[in-house]
Amino acid sequence: MAKTSVSLGPIQETLLIPLLGRARETRQGRGLINDPRAVEIVDQLDYDFSKWDKSRSLMGATIRTRMFDDDVLSFLKEHPDGTVVEIGCGLNTRYERLDNGRARWFDLDLPDVIDLRRRYFQDTDRRTMLAASVLDQEWMDAVAATGGPHCFVSEAVLIYLHAADGERVIERIAARFPESRIVMDTTPESMVKNQGRHDAMKYLPKASWFRWACDDPRDLERFGLRLIRSRSMLDIGTELRRLMPWPIRLMLKMPWLWPSDARKYGINLYVTLPAESDAAPDPART
Repeated sequence: MAKTSVSLGPIQETLLIPLLGRARETRQGRGLINDPRAVEIVDQLDYDFSKWDKSRSLMGATIRTRMFDDDVLSFLKEHPDGTVVEIGCGLNTRYERLDNGRARWFDLDLPDVIDLRRRYFQDTDRRTMLAASVLDQEWMDAVAATGGPHCFVSEAVLIYLHAADGERVIERIAARFPESRIVMDTTPESMVKNQGRHDAMKYLPKASWFRWACDDPRDLERFGLRLIRSRSMLDIGTELRRLMPWPIRLMLKMPWLWPSDARKYGINLYVTLPAESDAAPDPART
């Protein structure tokens, strides 16, 4: 069977890193993640993945995905009929991994990504792919029509925007969708500056590198958010720790050995403020 050619913009090409990470971990069979669709897609793409053969960051990307999954699962447990919006969905399979049979789901990404995605995924009565830039606002109309509650997920997506654009997106979501959840990562300035040494990003042109530096996730509260929790990659739970190879498990007991980037990189859970910004969020909605 002929393989599918890959023609993506420089930033969009980065979606192949977590895809390969999930496929590799699935093949390893350690239990960190089970994503047979990722294996299938990697095998069908006409792309040279070999440049990442020795990239340890692939496992890190999969750990990050599992940590994001935890926050989405928590939302679905509290709001089984809620709406999940995957910002910059790439070739992610979070719906396949987490769908509860009731939630509404939107996969949002740029047109070239959605064109590729449609080769492997289809819209259903509860799942819709949206070909648009997150910087647009029209896509919000379809999301708002579901009535919510809403959970917006940005896994390694908004960090590729310039700070002003990323902040604008957050502010718009907060204004349009009060009392909603946002799960997103933030990257410290040191990580943004040192991508030339990153064992995965160094193989991509600078046009592919992320741009938005945020050393303190609390800084985003001024755009209509409230930070509920921020975790680093070292804050993985007991379940994930036991699935790690023993050298990593040992290093997790000695966080001072990890580079500062790993300690400052944040996986953050926010809630958007209610329409009356001085009121406390309703726990029943958040």
